[in-house]
Amino acid sequence: MSAMFPEISPDPEEKPALIGIAKMAAQGVLLDEGHKVEYHEISNRSVLARCKSTRVPFAWMINPYRGCEFACKYCYARYTHEFMELRDSLDFERKIYVKQHTAWLLRQELKKVKRGEEIAIGSATDPYQPAERRFGVTRAIMEELARHRGLDMGMVTKSDLILRDLDVLQEVSRNNGFMVCVTVTTTGTELARKMEPRAPRPDLRLKALKKLVEAGIYAGVNCSPVLPGITDSPAELEKVVKAAGEVGAKFVHAGGLFLKPCAMSVFMPFLEEHFPKLVPMYKQRYARSAFLPAEYQRSISVIVKKLCEKHGVVSVRKPVASVDEVVRRYGAQQMRLFG
Repeated sequence: MSAMFPEISPDPEEKPALIGIAKMAAQGVLLDEGHKVEYHEISNRSVLARCKSTRVPFAWMINPYRGCEFACKYCYARYTHEFMELRDSLDFERKIYVKQHTAWLLRQELKKVKRGEEIAIGSATDPYQPAERRFGVTRAIMEELARHRGLDMGMVTKSDLILRDLDVLQEVSRNNGFMVCVTVTTTGTELARKMEPRAPRPDLRLKALKKLVEAGIYAGVNCSPVLPGITDSPAELEKVVKAAGEVGAKFVHAGGLFLKPCAMSVFMPFLEEHFPKLVPMYKQRYARSAFLPAEYQRSISVIVKKLCEKHGVVSVRKPVASVDEVVRRYGAQQMRLFG
């Protein structure tokens, strides 16, 4: 090439242009800052996301935020920040993205949900994390869901902030199939503080569960993940099930630790600091797969089932929205209106 048009070498430091959700995240406005946490707004084209995994029972997901301040050492959802080109696993708990226009978007999207398809709220973030006090995105979503009938929904949280929305949750529950899973991985306050440093204490979660049940909400305990060598002994599991029974939990679900590479980078340092003797065992168990063997999960399920029977946690089937039931209930109301 002539000197008039010199060849320009690409800059090795130049990054490719951002697209999609990564571009939206980069353009988000900083809304506020807390203790080592930044809150950014993020535009979004959709609130209701189709779930493609065959390992879970739900078809749709709603996550009011991207990221979660609770900073659980085992959290598998850290990978979701990678979609925004945020590769540091700690960004998941330090940079929280607040979704905009969620209620309006959800109203349009609910038309896609077919009868019997379940919606999971909080599958990749806690809907009642501290950001919810400031921004109220979850409240807006639940108020929109309360306008609808005949849906099947489930919510997962570690926060007693859920009690703030007891009125709207009752309305959702009256018109739809609805359940709340309160995550309690251990009843030990010290262990919980190490594993879930910014989440409410286990006793506060259990008190919240008791009030949910008393308010007529179908609610129970999500004892997941179960950590091998840490929380999987029959004695540790019994503490959780016994506590669940004492507050009237309708069920206890338990599942083994799912450890993706993005979570491994945070979980392993936690293990090395607090449970160094378990490091070789974890490296061996998760060397080839993020999942524990099926036999392990079956053994946990058998133990939990027996403990539920012992402590009176009778697994009552979740109420499922029935079109016939909705028609019967509201049809009767209409008949009364007309005498």
